[in-house]
Amino acid sequence: MPRRYWIETLGCPKNQVDSDKLVGTLVADGYTSASSPGQADLVVVNTCAFIDEARQESIDVILQLTDGRKKGAEVVVTGCLAERHGDELAAALPEVTVRGFNLALTPHDHDHDHAHAGPATSAGTAVTIGRKVPVPSFDLLNLPRPRSPRPWAYVKIAEGCDRACGFCAIPSFRGPQRSRSIDSILQEVEELDVREVVLVAQDLASYGRDQGKGKKSLVPLVKAVAARTDRVRLLYLYPSELTDTLIDTICDTGVPYFDLSLQHVAPTHLRRMKRWGDGARFLSRIEAIREREPDAAFRSNFIVGYPGETEDDHDQLLAFVEAAQLDWCGFFSYSEEEGTHAATLVNDIDPELVRDRLAELREMQDSITQDRRDQLIGREVEVLVDEPGIGRSHREAPEIDGVITLPEHLKEGTFARVRVIGALGPDLDAEEVG
Repeated sequence: MPRRYWIETLGCPKNQVDSDKLVGTLVADGYTSASSPGQADLVVVNTCAFIDEARQESIDVILQLTDGRKKGAEVVVTGCLAERHGDELAAALPEVTVRGFNLALTPHDHDHDHAHAGPATSAGTAVTIGRKVPVPSFDLLNLPRPRSPRPWAYVKIAEGCDRACGFCAIPSFRGPQRSRSIDSILQEVEELDVREVVLVAQDLASYGRDQGKGKKSLVPLVKAVAARTDRVRLLYLYPSELTDTLIDTICDTGVPYFDLSLQHVAPTHLRRMKRWGDGARFLSRIEAIREREPDAAFRSNFIVGYPGETEDDHDQLLAFVEAAQLDWCGFFSYSEEEGTHAATLVNDIDPELVRDRLAELREMQDSITQDRRDQLIGREVEVLVDEPGIGRSHREAPEIDGVITLPEHLKEGTFARVRVIGALGPDLDAEEVG
């Protein structure tokens, strides 16, 4: 009987791409997919460690899957939690194998396994911010992957990040930015054969800058991908990189969706975060995009309670949220990350005050999102049918935003023209036109 695997993926879309590539490796080595974790011979937990809540979720899932595994099954913990806290995990959970996300999980790799001895990573376990992490011999970034079972797919175009945002530890374990070649990305796009490609990276707009002479090449990449698929969507754009050329390119693809990594708007506070920009500049850019493309959709995320955040800083963020009228918005409480600039700062914000600020922002944004969805009632939109009865227009990113409920007979993987007839929170209800 072939050995069976189960991969549980936590965290961001970039982790899902890593898991897809691990699946391709396991299948090539003779594994088959298990119907449940309890039926698998190899259970892989691809973890997230971005903030405290993500770390706790990862630990809870590891414990749950370890307790539920069948006799003799191996549980492998990989991903960001394994990279950042491998020694502690290995000591606390000797029954699992802790491995860095760039190492193989296949039978021939187990022949020289050092299970239970901490994270077997090419970068080691004590990696400081800014340290160059060597490229591993087993490189997930450039591995092939299976065809997507859905009519859309994430495609990771780069690994790592060269920025030094005060709250973020990603460069310490993902390393500096390492862009893939355009040819390798286009080959993956063609092999996936999907109707929508979602490009992801830690710093998407800086794609190509590390490949020589500091020249970015996201615009030609987007144009090339758009020529090979019906929709191309971009996630995680740093605001200072949002040039007129990039804006025009995104709008010209027919998917005017702008996921802007803003984090805050108060200028003094952004400098504490080691970030660029301010609310006035962000609003000006958003208004210019809407003037060019009135149907543009916007998403962003903001950190609440970063050290030193004053009441005035919070009021500036509230005013921005009200003025910007973003379609989608996430608000997250600050999480102290070891080794970051923020961990050295004083003026921590009282947790109860952080909760109050989060509640105020979320209540405001929920009302804005509902309002913007209500404005679509009566309009015709083109949707991609993700599955029977569920679709998305250009305004909804997969797995992140709301969805559109459709007539069940519309075929999965096709595009359809529908009329919005209702809205409930983030989701819409539509009927077929004609």
